[in-house]
Amino acid sequence: MEDIQKKNEDTKKRLIEAAGELFARRGFRSATVREICSLAGAHVGAVNYHFRDKEGLYEAVLEHSHQLAMRRYPPDLGLGNGATPEEKLRAYIHSFLLRILAEGFPAWHGKLMAREISDPTGALGQLVKSSIRPLHLYLAGIIRELFQEADSSNEEESDVTFLCAMSIVGQCLHYFKGKQVIAALSPNGFDPFRIERLTDHITRFSLGGIRALRSAGTGGSAVNRRCLPEREGPPGGSKK
Repeated sequence: MEDIQKKNEDTKKRLIEAAGELFARRGFRSATVREICSLAGAHVGAVNYHFRDKEGLYEAVLEHSHQLAMRRYPPDLGLGNGATPEEKLRAYIHSFLLRILAEGFPAWHGKLMAREISDPTGALGQLVKSSIRPLHLYLAGIIRELFQEADSSNEEESDVTFLCAMSIVGQCLHYFKGKQVIAALSPNGFDPFRIERLTDHITRFSLGGIRALRSAGTGGSAVNRRCLPEREGPPGGSKK
């Protein structure tokens, strides 16, 4: 009995890994069950047996890869309790880029999430609930800190906080979805794997925008609108 259970778990693991690779590379609709089973070395009926159908396998891949990605690339990247909001923002952006641009597993999750956002399937609702919303709330808290709001832990968002979060995430996603166009436009060539450089640029650009909003007196329930402190060099340094 234990041998059968162990064999079943091994088959499920191989199916998830094979499906993750194909879904990330080609998308949910293009990857076929036959291709997944062939790559996993499993019988073509194994997907239905273990996961109900292709959609059930896709949901299992998203959940599994999300858990691994969060352990490897947490949104704070291990910053200590004394980290500044600028350092937190840089870590968040760095971790996001690592999840969607870095090669190999568990970077699949970021690629799958980016594909799901641009070409949704029936799994989008669950993905928003389990993955996207918690990350969004964490980012919104950092933005409230940057606006120096009275209670930065309050999860109630202003329109400005929400739009700032969307702008930051949108910049990160652009370098994933627009890689080919960006490479064609870049006069000096574009390497999407220079993640540190992209992290520094998006962080500086985003902090500049937030400073401008605060200087203009815009930003939710912020009570203190002094300009954010200027920093020399990349915010938070070049932590890896």
